[in-house]
Parts: sequence; C-alpha cells; structure tokens
Amino acid sequence: MQTDRRLELAIGLDVFVVVLFVAIGRRTHDEGSAFAGVIKTALPFLLGLGAAWVAVRAWRRPTAVLTGLAIWPLTVLIGMILRRTAFDSGTATAFVVVATLFLGAGLVGWRWVAGLLRRR
Repeated sequence: MQTDRRLELAIGLDVFVVVLFVAIGRRTHDEGSAFAGVIKTALPFLLGLGAAWVAVRAWRRPTAVLTGLAIWPLTVLIGMILRRTAFDSGTATAFVVVATLFLGAGLVGWRWVAGLLRRR
C-alpha cells in the first residue's frame, strides 16, 4: 500500500472511530443522531485526535500499532479536557472509562488488524 494511501486510510479510520463512538453514545442516551449534534459532541475528541497526530507525528507511520498506542491516550486526555473546559460538557467517571476503552479498541484495534492482514 502506498504511503499516501496509508495516511488517508489512517486519518479516515481514526475520524470514523471517534464519530462512531459519539454516534453510539448519543443513540444509547436518546440524544438523537442528527449530524450537527454528533459533530458538536465529537468535536473535542476530533480536536484531541488532531493534536495527538501532531504530537506523535503520526503521519510517519500512520498504520503502525505503536502509533495507535501513542495517539489513543492523548486523544482521550485532550478530548476530555476540551469537553470539560471549552465545550462545557460532563466528564463523569463512567464516561471517561467507556471513552477510553472504546477509543483504545478502535484506534489501536484497526491498526492491529491491518498489521495482521499485511503479514498475510
């Protein structure tokens, strides 16, 4: 797979993981699935994801499991800080735990599966 393709794939899948997490959460809590609501809720985590990508220079090895392991905690941390401070939303302990587990499984998981498929 070409480097540019891997970069595009990684960005797309990472954004998908964050938006999927938010969409499932909004649906579970009967907050609706309107596009604007999903984006507003996802925005702190998308900003956290972008900051994490820059901090670890994820574009160098965008599909590596180690990249996922590096961006995962930063995405959660920055997303939670922004959610609490800039977006005036809650960060209940249960939400933090669920967000951490889901985003970890998603951001690291797809990279792990891609690595297995590449080895075949």
